[in-house]
Amino acid sequence: MTGQNFGKWFIYAGLALIAIGALFWFGAKLGIPFGKLPGDIHVQKEKVSFYFPIATSIVVSIVLTALINLIFWLMRK
Repeated sequence: MTGQNFGKWFIYAGLALIAIGALFWFGAKLGIPFGKLPGDIHVQKEKVSFYFPIATSIVVSIVLTALINLIFWLMRK
């Protein structure tokens, strides 16, 4: 991989991180409860708390998959 291609990869990765951050930021402002979606498991006992965000993980996975596919599609052009 040449330095120029490596630099493009870092730019695309940075843009993807910005897009993900914007999604979470605007989602919170619009009332989308990332981390508290239906399907997220939260069990709290007296001394123990367990949290597993299944639904949030699925949503983040779908968004990341779409962004990565878009990035690779743009790089092929």
